[in-house]
Amino acid sequence: MNSTVSASADVLVIDDEPDLRTLYELALLREGHRVESAGTLAQAREALATHRFRAVITDMRLPDGLGIELLRELASEQRPERCIVMTAYGSAENAVEALKLGAFDYLTKPVDLKQFRSVVSAALQPGNRSAPPALRSQGEGARAAAGGHDALANLVGESEAMLQLKSRIQRVAGSMAPVLVLGESGTGKELVARAIHRCSHRAEGPFVAVNCGAIPENLLEAEFFGAKRGSYTGAVQDREGYFQAAGGGTLFLDEIGDLPVPMQAKLLRVIQERKLRPIGSTQEENVDVRIVSATHRDLPHEVATGNFRQDLYYRLNVIEMRVPPLRERLADLPMLCGALLARIARDSGLRPARPSPAMLGYLGSRPFPGNVRELENLLHRAMALSEDEVLEPTLLCESPQPTPDSRVPDAPEPQADQACELPNDLQGHLDAMERALLVKALEGSDFNRTAAAQRLGITLRQIRYRIQRLSIPMPDDDEAPSP
Repeated sequence: MNSTVSASADVLVIDDEPDLRTLYELALLREGHRVESAGTLAQAREALATHRFRAVITDMRLPDGLGIELLRELASEQRPERCIVMTAYGSAENAVEALKLGAFDYLTKPVDLKQFRSVVSAALQPGNRSAPPALRSQGEGARAAAGGHDALANLVGESEAMLQLKSRIQRVAGSMAPVLVLGESGTGKELVARAIHRCSHRAEGPFVAVNCGAIPENLLEAEFFGAKRGSYTGAVQDREGYFQAAGGGTLFLDEIGDLPVPMQAKLLRVIQERKLRPIGSTQEENVDVRIVSATHRDLPHEVATGNFRQDLYYRLNVIEMRVPPLRERLADLPMLCGALLARIARDSGLRPARPSPAMLGYLGSRPFPGNVRELENLLHRAMALSEDEVLEPTLLCESPQPTPDSRVPDAPEPQADQACELPNDLQGHLDAMERALLVKALEGSDFNRTAAAQRLGITLRQIRYRIQRLSIPMPDDDEAPSP
């Protein structure tokens, strides 16, 4: 079968305005699609009763009802059509509801024809996992399936929790709906985001990962939206932002909860309108990315305390996906240890090793607040210290046992008599206490600033500021490898 689909694509366009219907039809006919049109829900139902389409493009408001009603009917009948919803400007809530019901994507009126053609083309991609198998190119379908399989294989584990997670990834990958990945630090949220990308019709496009907590606040807008030459001091050439770099692919916003509130408002506007204006530019550019975000924070609590915008939270949380902590899937421990030890040996040049039953028992008894990242660090240390191919728990006896909560271990408790002693230099006394706590947290996390900040309940930006202010020496390579 020919891999191009334009010559055989059937599209149903539903809009009650004749001029707009004609405009959409002409745009699709020029792309080689076969088009039928309808002005009401009743006419659309008649067309769907006698024919199966590749895609259905419907306005949200129609004379005899809402386009979302048609969406529910197609979902209940398990029809194969990919649905694209057109909604008026400012009706993002309707678009979010449509995505939750399974719509492939949405467009905001007035519709930009370039974006219109791009979205329809994406919905008709033969490599789309959600498209009917008979309509897919065998070559492209095989490549998409292979890429998705490899990405899912990186999520090591066959426990019930992991099988449910992998199944959910496959179900949501075919849509453009934003996904919010929740989970504790070190559980592998970025691996989940990459799997969603690789299982989607955007697998051949770029995957751009951004740590929102690691960007200086004064550079956020330029980093996200780009900047024109001369727009600020030091801008000697045009600069591409993350949204432009991820065009046609997936933008992964890691630690979205660390984003300052003013930047949250700008991000919300770009996501809703699908347009951005680089710094120093007078022209807006179309945005063609799928948003996957992640955080270890309790976003509903952040919303309640005013630290995170409620409208952005609901816009990002169309599909919620929770990554289980390691302590809830200890059945995966042997498989995880095998995969991590093989990777450590390959990357570091150490000889392969395997854990003894005693080592697995010891690891299974740990609380693992750092999850898979902590497990990897322990195994790396054990391999470096071991002289045998079998790793024993005695290799880790010198490691301090982490506490299950976020407090720094062995932190001195304040005494009643200490409260009565007044220091001569209050600021110096407070700085010394803060410095001691920071050093203890950093040493307990192998100088991983992200892990230390989490244990102290502060952001990465805050701990970096404190390290610099208190002149705490840091090793050159202070970040632990990602899980």
